[in-house]
Parts: sequence; structure tokens; C-alpha cells
Amino acid sequence: MNANLTYHQEGDYLIPDLAAPENISTGIWGMRRRKFLRQRRNGIYTGMLLSCKLNAHFAEIDREAAEMFERLTRQMAAEQGVTEQLKAENQMAWVGAMNNIRNAAEEVILNKLIYA
Repeated sequence: MNANLTYHQEGDYLIPDLAAPENISTGIWGMRRRKFLRQRRNGIYTGMLLSCKLNAHFAEIDREAAEMFERLTRQMAAEQGVTEQLKAENQMAWVGAMNNIRNAAEEVILNKLIYA
């Protein structure tokens, strides 16, 4: 917690002087992590909010997840033989295979980063 937290009095209550957190943009992965924490881990969410670490956490999760998604899709495509040649020869098969790969990569990210 921040030891330099100051308060102001409103009536009989002391209200903490909280600054608005930095406006760090997050992508889909950061928003999914936010939703998970708010719905399933509200104590962690509130603690990070009060310590002004929430937006930085979401930005970091978003960056890590995006990198992992790209790496996993490349690796899985190489392992399954989904190449540009397949794309040129049979677009529907390539699209189907890439959709399966993207869904599998998304599942891995959800389990290892978002819901962890």
C-alpha cells in the first residue's frame, strides 16, 4: 500500500485523496483480464485499484498475451503444415485450419494468463 496516502474530511468521514490512474490503453486481453478479476477475484481487483497498479497490470497482461498469441499461432501452423502454399491451393482448408489454431492458442492464453 502507498504510505503517502492523504485524506480529506467530508462531514464525519475521512475520504482518501485518490488520483485518477494513468490512462493506459489495453486491448482485448487486458479487458478480458479486467472482467475476470472484477467478477471472480474482486479482492485482488480492489487491492490493485487502490494501489494504482491496475491499469499497468492490464497493459502488461495485454502485451504478454498478444506476444504469446502470435508465437503460438506461428508454432502451431508450422507443426500442422499450414503454409502459404496451402493458402494458395485451398483457401477454405487454410481458413479452417487457421481458425482451429487461433482457437487453440486463445484457450492456452485464457488458461495461462487471463484466468490465472
